[in-house]
Amino acid sequence: MKTLAEMAVEVLTTADGREKTALSHRHAATWFAARAAGEEIPIGQAAPPLRPARPEKPALLDPREVPRRRPGSPQGRIAILHAVAHIELNAVDLHWDMVARFTHVPFPIGFYDDWVKSADEESKHFNLICDCLESLGSHYGALPAHAGMWRAAEDTVDDIYGRLAVVPMVLEARGLDVTPNMIEVFRKAQLQNVIDALEVIYAEEVGHVAYGSKWFNFLCGRDGLDPKPKFHELVRHYFHGALKPPFNEEKRAEAGLPPDFYWPLADQL
Repeated sequence: MKTLAEMAVEVLTTADGREKTALSHRHAATWFAARAAGEEIPIGQAAPPLRPARPEKPALLDPREVPRRRPGSPQGRIAILHAVAHIELNAVDLHWDMVARFTHVPFPIGFYDDWVKSADEESKHFNLICDCLESLGSHYGALPAHAGMWRAAEDTVDDIYGRLAVVPMVLEARGLDVTPNMIEVFRKAQLQNVIDALEVIYAEEVGHVAYGSKWFNFLCGRDGLDPKPKFHELVRHYFHGALKPPFNEEKRAEAGLPPDFYWPLADQL
């Protein structure tokens, strides 16, 4: 029987997006079936790669080199969806990396339940958006993508506090801020299948931010640290630039992120 860490590394070392997410779904199903049956899959230990395997396309460019397209045009809408697919594929790997990389940190089993569930949901999100791209005559890999998506993972490779602070509590929280406007773009274009996909993603991302907040606060409590100043310190250290309002304060609160966590880090110009 594979350990959970070995399953995670298997996902991380699979290059093709559809194959990666199919494997992710299978491993998540195996984990939760065992949990439901009262059987124990050992967490184990493994050596996750510094960077996950990736398909040959899309070409990964410096963020400043990724072409900008107007959201009102068909090409612009495809570009938005391509960017979302790229984010979701990175999220699959980020969550499995969370499972595999920090097995030396003692966590309750619920930590693994949460991140396996998140990885499973991100796999669904990637496939939903790929289906939307294909319905518009495109596909993931047809456009260049942002090379900086994995930077937060590399920067926090040996810091579980930093990983929780920057990935779910900053990057995924940003998704809560921008998704409502994205849904409006596709509402104007009357693309109901895209709206439906984005609404699924929007609802489930709240849970992923909440897991970050929950386990960050758990660690702070266990180590006798005040979460708010610790969060501010970590984000200033690892996140490159200020946080950008407007913030979706309602959804952030639902995910356990109070305003005094993120407003002090905001670019308020």
